[in-house]
Amino acid sequence: MKSPATLGGAAAEHAQRIASELACPIAPVLDIVFSRWTTPILWTLNEYGVQRFVELHRNIRTITPKVLTQRLRQLERDGLVVRTYYPEMPPRVEYEISPLGKSLAPLFASLADWAADHLPRVERARQAFDAAEEQAAARQR
Repeated sequence: MKSPATLGGAAAEHAQRIASELACPIAPVLDIVFSRWTTPILWTLNEYGVQRFVELHRNIRTITPKVLTQRLRQLERDGLVVRTYYPEMPPRVEYEISPLGKSLAPLFASLADWAADHLPRVERARQAFDAAEEQAAARQR
């Protein structure tokens, strides 16, 4: 197989994805589930149920409408979100988490448990690292 660097366009992207999957078999899952904004969107839909675009945007707050539109389209493409269009006046669109999206709930629950148990240790490690870096920089001055 050619190296990803010697291929062009879509072929290079496909080769890179295969190489990544061989190096880490959960990489495709991480790309889908932990892309920026995916987790807040799925969590919000799971927590609050069916929502219109404006409601979803209001519940997430810090996401721009453009990015929310892009992420919702990708999540719909991935089968994690269901978009329902109602051809009435005015037209109405609703979003909900799909059964496939709901199947991620145990993963998110495990991550929430891990965060509760371990994030204080991560913060202490960061503080210790930063303090050591500051001391090293002070010694070099």
